[in-house]
Amino acid sequence: MLPTPDTSHVAYERVYEPAEDSFLFLDVLSSASETAFLQSRFHTTTTTQTSSPSPVPLVIEIGPGSGVVIAFLTAHAHSLFGTRSILTGAVDMNRHACAATTETVRRAITSPANTSTASTSFLGAVQGDLATPLRDHSVDVLVFNPPYVPTAELPSREGGSPSHVDGDGDGDNARGGGSARDAFAEDSYLLALSYAGGRDGMETTDRLLDSLPRVLSARGCAYILLCAQNKPAEVKERIRRLGGGGGGWRVETVGSSGKQAGWEKLQIIRIWRDIES
Repeated sequence: MLPTPDTSHVAYERVYEPAEDSFLFLDVLSSASETAFLQSRFHTTTTTQTSSPSPVPLVIEIGPGSGVVIAFLTAHAHSLFGTRSILTGAVDMNRHACAATTETVRRAITSPANTSTASTSFLGAVQGDLATPLRDHSVDVLVFNPPYVPTAELPSREGGSPSHVDGDGDGDNARGGGSARDAFAEDSYLLALSYAGGRDGMETTDRLLDSLPRVLSARGCAYILLCAQNKPAEVKERIRRLGGGGGGWRVETVGSSGKQAGWEKLQIIRIWRDIES
């Protein structure tokens, strides 16, 4: 079993704490079937002098929270992809999550246990809304542990005020620009974003699914977590119709939790298209 990255530095009052869903991702992505899929897709050896080397894959996690999943992928690149030559990065609305992710990856790739397997090409964690910061057709592997809990509505800030983006991870409140109550409300809002999924728990996930034809490369794939109340069968049918249904999109469940009843039962789906030869 590959070591789980250290997240002891993360302030969980501001960032989603790794839980069953996070660890399911680690189990699935390191399973024999998925490492075989990733290595066959992204670790291409050249057999002739005229062959072009396969481009270095770009691996992005949306909403990394503590960073445990993207740190796992980065630290164990050789074991998972068959090569240390991968680029990784992350996007999160929560600036505290961006800072936590950066530190989690740093610790993971500098751990003596991972020095022979880790990629050292972590591009960073940027603050942004889902796939908005990503260039068209640039992502080879996208990982998303979404806010999947069904709720009456999506979280909103008290008073509808925009978030403070200052670039230093502290926020205006930490510099005396607001009250402790304001800081608590902001932290509560950011944590709610990590679990509250709106109608059927799918409002945020639906937005990400709509972006896949734009952001994934021709060989790109996505791993997305669903719970039973997200209506996975309907979600899969919708994925197959992405881009008007003529894009050749495929989807299958590649891992699930052991729970057999209730909305808590989790599954991870893989979304991809066949690579044209």
